[in-house]
Amino acid sequence: MSRDPVLTFTPAGIYCPAGDFYIDPWRRVDRALITHGHSDHARWGMGHYLATHEALPVIRHRLGDISAEGITYAEERMIGGAKVSFHPAGHVPGSAQIRVEVAGEVWVASGDYKVIDDGLSTPFEPVRCHHFITESTFGLPVFRWEPQSVIAAQINDWWRTCAAQGKTAVLGAYSLGKAQRLMSMLDPSIGPVLCHAAIESTNAVMRAQGIRLPDTVLAHKDITAKTHPAAMVIAPPSALGSTWTKRFGPQETGFASGWMAMRGVRRRRAGDRGFVISDHADWTGLLSAIKNTGAENIYVTHGYTDNFTRYLNDSDWTAQVVPTQFEGENLDSAGSEGE
Repeated sequence: MSRDPVLTFTPAGIYCPAGDFYIDPWRRVDRALITHGHSDHARWGMGHYLATHEALPVIRHRLGDISAEGITYAEERMIGGAKVSFHPAGHVPGSAQIRVEVAGEVWVASGDYKVIDDGLSTPFEPVRCHHFITESTFGLPVFRWEPQSVIAAQINDWWRTCAAQGKTAVLGAYSLGKAQRLMSMLDPSIGPVLCHAAIESTNAVMRAQGIRLPDTVLAHKDITAKTHPAAMVIAPPSALGSTWTKRFGPQETGFASGWMAMRGVRRRRAGDRGFVISDHADWTGLLSAIKNTGAENIYVTHGYTDNFTRYLNDSDWTAQVVPTQFEGENLDSAGSEGE
């Protein structure tokens, strides 16, 4: 007698018939399990939300008055006929892979993930399963990340040079995850770290829940290059080159993204410097994560889906593309927070 698959792919999102819930749905549903707080995964309007305790404060901050509850990593919970647990994804603080088991069959939805330890997020943990739903944001061999210490040295050297030249360093970074990771990489002896309101408000939420972040200053209207010389300013990508940055006087702008690994993107993107760093897995990380799941079937979502799926099938995995509305690291979205 046949039964429904553990997870199915529907117009509303990834659905579990046995538990009657969705994972990171993009349409309004009654019950949503959320991998992390980026706007392409945690959307407003769901009847009830379930996310990790660490992710939930930012989700509440972004979505407002919602019905939601938290869950601890590796805590098992029965939802209808499905056994559910959340496991570290290493993407941003509180991010999770969601494991769903029904009658001994195990599926894992990865959400967004990276396999290196960034010193801020709970490190990625591989989860054994039969079916693995993976992102492929950087699913090409060209994307291979250097150690975080190397990128930290590059950013600090740039900032130090800017300060010596009487310039403000303005660095574009998404307000959840990337910004906090970058500020933890900075050398505070060079100068003060100023944050755009969108980033500083997220900092405040994280500090309130006990996440340790370096000292930063809200870049309100009275903060200028004169009040805070030799500063590093961290701002959303949409603020780079805007009137908001003019009060910081002579400046250089930088952008931190995995897309900076591609020369054409570096040339096209406005700015003086590009730093190759991402909160998503690179080519090697994607392949190692998939291998360590032991999964027989791979479902590839947002990113280089066709290329990555073709490679997996040529390498003796069984893989298929699954259309979703997730964005990954969207370089060109003015308000993007999907990195």
